[in-house]
Amino acid sequence: MTAVARASSVQTPARRALRLFFRSPSGVTGLVLLLIVVLCAVFAPYIAPYDPIKYAPVDRMQGPNLQHLLGTDLYGRDLLSRVIYGGRISLSVSSISIALALMVGGSMGVVAGYYLGWIDTLIMRITDVFLAFPAILLAIALLAFLGGGFWNLTLAIAVAYAAPFTRVVRAAVLRTRDAMYVEASTALGARDARLLWRHVLPNAAGPVLVEVTLRLAYAILAEAALSFLGLGTQPPAPAWGQMIADGRPFLELNPWVSVAPGLAIMLTVLGFNLLGDALRDALDPRLGR
Repeated sequence: MTAVARASSVQTPARRALRLFFRSPSGVTGLVLLLIVVLCAVFAPYIAPYDPIKYAPVDRMQGPNLQHLLGTDLYGRDLLSRVIYGGRISLSVSSISIALALMVGGSMGVVAGYYLGWIDTLIMRITDVFLAFPAILLAIALLAFLGGGFWNLTLAIAVAYAAPFTRVVRAAVLRTRDAMYVEASTALGARDARLLWRHVLPNAAGPVLVEVTLRLAYAILAEAALSFLGLGTQPPAPAWGQMIADGRPFLELNPWVSVAPGLAIMLTVLGFNLLGDALRDALDPRLGR
């Protein structure tokens, strides 16, 4: 075998991870579910058959039929259209909040894990304070002070999930900061910024990526719970949690008012969980060949 053939037969870590991921039925299933949800949210104006906030009292509380595939709510609004548009709010809140949480919590974790010492102790004690409160209760407390609304809801969820990212990123950095290739770069005179960007962070990205997918699922559930309590995006905006709350008094008359958004939440969270499990297995060098 020639040198070129031998080189081409050696798989890079990225190619190996992709191969393992696409060999996982659960990973592919999760990816497909999330692609469907994301595409429906992005192209909602072209997919939704009706205006999600337009009242139609004549059509109120209908069950699934040919005209309204999932039926209508108390105000005659098409449930399918509201579920599709509700995905925009849930995905926007969860993605923005987790991005903010990763930015703030991840930065603190990098500093704590790389420099150690008193700054590590200080950051981790602050993190412990936030972790002492259940995330949903912390978010409720913040929203009680800030008030409801899209951006306040996003900020509350970001604050609630920043601390877990600090711990995960710190642990990932600790595993890589003392590696031989980092010590070799340090001996050659590489500065901290170069070590972090070229060596430490890329090799610590695997656990962080898995954590992001799982926290996105938690953020979807948190957004739905807070909207259910009336602390999220305000009506008539179609939020999944708010839709479940609106349909609760009518479960015997028309259960689809609550069942439809509940199924949307279940499938979205299931997709994130399946994706996260498959990524964890694909990025673990001890699993698969």
